Amino acid sequence: MENKKRLLIAILILSALIIFYIILRFSGIPSFLTPDAKKYQTSIVDRGQVFIPIDAIGTVEPENEVILLSPFTSIILKINKEPGSRVKKGEVIIELDPEPTRQEIEQINDQLEVKSNSLERSRLEGQMARIDLDYNVEVKKLRILSIKAQLADEEQLLSVGGISSAKIDETKQNLVLAEKDLDVVQKKNAIRLKQMKTEETGLNLQIEIQKKQLADKIEMLGKSDIKAPSDGIILSVSGKEGEKVGNDKLLITMSDLTTFKIKGLIDEKLSDQIKTGNPVFVLSENEKLSGTIGNVTPTVADNKIQFNVHLENSNNSKLIPNQAVKLMVLKSVKNNVLRISSDNDFKANSEQTVYILDSGKVVARRVNFGIKGDEYQEVISGLNEGEKVILTDSPFSRNSKKIEKLN
Repeated sequence: MENKKRLLIAILILSALIIFYIILRFSGIPSFLTPDAKKYQTSIVDRGQVFIPIDAIGTVEPENEVILLSPFTSIILKINKEPGSRVKKGEVIIELDPEPTRQEIEQINDQLEVKSNSLERSRLEGQMARIDLDYNVEVKKLRILSIKAQLADEEQLLSVGGISSAKIDETKQNLVLAEKDLDVVQKKNAIRLKQMKTEETGLNLQIEIQKKQLADKIEMLGKSDIKAPSDGIILSVSGKEGEKVGNDKLLITMSDLTTFKIKGLIDEKLSDQIKTGNPVFVLSENEKLSGTIGNVTPTVADNKIQFNVHLENSNNSKLIPNQAVKLMVLKSVKNNVLRISSDNDFKANSEQTVYILDSGKVVARRVNFGIKGDEYQEVISGLNEGEKVILTDSPFSRNSKKIEKLN
């Protein structure tokens, strides 16, 4: 009888414990049972990007290169800046000998003077020709008037029988020839005047062309000092002092400091992860800059491959040439997904029980997790945005993290 009584008590206690567990399971663990709940590290569920990075290293480099050419054929008198030098806008990098350009300017001035004299002479000759042509026309017109007067007199004489009709016919023929002669002279004069106008226009055109050449040479003379078009760094200088350089020959290659790119290096074993267009984060002075991979160098040097990173904000004020930076090449990226801090005890791509803080209670929740990166872990299902998750697999397990973290 005593044994039956003990068995019944044990069954009642076990049943009570099971009922109590079920109540806790569905209604949450009261805060008085978890006095250290606030000391656990937690994370607010939010929405954003989750990625798995691959570490690489990089160096800040100027993005734009400027090429300076020789403005004319000359000799290098002096090189003021060597490769690697920093220059300010307007600083003289190379001085060219201006004497050849000065000689060309003198030659053009001489040619212009000769052509100006030719133009003046042509104008004077044209005036004289017009006088001669006008005089010749007037003579022809006077002859016609004389023949017409003669014809009128002869017609009066014919009416009184003082002259034969044959004489009148001859006078009429002379009048026709005189009028044709005047017409031919006028047409020839018009052609001659056009010729003189064309010759004068041609001389004016030649003079204008040489004036433009003169202006170009004078402008070139002002470019005998090769100056930096902007602040930058000299990358290369072609030629030596005393060396002759031709027109448009490459003299200087420099980079300006307005925008920057990153030259990245990564272990060749990870080369299959480096593809043009892949996203990259650049860590510079505790700031994360976004970029994408550009050109990838296929050759391997010191067991590493090289690639360029083009930044979204390439003129960031914190970027300094030759600055070493850390790169995070994004291997797996998911955007606009639910996430929690990755500083937790949960496994990636798994389903497990987690605990959330809800109105002073610790509530169990079955959650399906996705990828897990350095900063965040993806939440596929089981949690809602804004909920606070305890970042341990059980709020009753040994607590090694005592600081609450709100993201």
